[in-house]
Amino acid sequence: MNGCKAVATPLITNEKFRKEDGSPKANASSYRSLIGSLLYLTTTRPDIMYATSLLSRFMHSPSRIHYGAAKRILRYLQGTINYGIWYQPTSKTKLVGFESKLFGYTDSDWAGSMDDMRSTSGYAFTIGSGIFSWSSKKQETTALSSAEAEYVAAASSACQAIWLRRIFEDMGEKQENATRIFSDNKSAIAMAKNPVCHNKTKHIKIKHHFLREASTNKEIELHYCKTELQLADIFTNALYAIQLAVDDTNFSRIMGATTSKEAWDLLKEEFQGTAKMKRKIEGGTSTAAATIICHVTRTISPS
Repeated sequence: MNGCKAVATPLITNEKFRKEDGSPKANASSYRSLIGSLLYLTTTRPDIMYATSLLSRFMHSPSRIHYGAAKRILRYLQGTINYGIWYQPTSKTKLVGFESKLFGYTDSDWAGSMDDMRSTSGYAFTIGSGIFSWSSKKQETTALSSAEAEYVAAASSACQAIWLRRIFEDMGEKQENATRIFSDNKSAIAMAKNPVCHNKTKHIKIKHHFLREASTNKEIELHYCKTELQLADIFTNALYAIQLAVDDTNFSRIMGATTSKEAWDLLKEEFQGTAKMKRKIEGGTSTAAATIICHVTRTISPS
């Protein structure tokens, strides 16, 4: 794959995979070796986390379609070989002897798996600079609604948040206030805060209601954020691609934004005012631009 043609995204947008897709079987040993190497790379490249996690579901009996999708990730890496997470000190992020405020994002698709119609949960946590903890994982149960899928995803992120709070306390950076977790589903937030929603939640496994207890104990707080500002979206969906032909000055200017909204406004300004800017959208709208860029370089709060 050395010298292969680069692509803009790890996966084709809206492409679905299933165990039995009718195509010939691929070499399972080579496929497992490739996916294993990509999983190792996800420790520093969250932008391929969803794609790699998705394809790892077919390691037992991969088809040529699965193998071709895995090769596409390599083509994506060929064009983004210099990408990484940029950790830098900010006014809200000081490591020793100062406040380090933890916050996170949680998201879920709905019935994304074509084989069992289960959803995928994703979360990301940061203290104001680059994200340092993230996940993309298929849920253990089938959600009956998108709100339920988001609720289960929020419960998973709450568990991670509490564990991170304990790690921070051991490091001498105890989180005095509740950890904010941003979700783009108002129904899931209402279900976590209001136990009266019995008809919607009576069938959900008891362990997921741990979210309510964590919220009541002021360990976490669920907050709403718009979908275009939802950074965890990159762990649950194959996003649209936007290739930006910008010089270093414009790129630094966009990355100097202190909020996702400001970064998005600067992106729109560059789209309209810079002749060198080339915009390429594969199959849809451009609302994911700030999400992709923030994940690749730095993560910033939506507030």
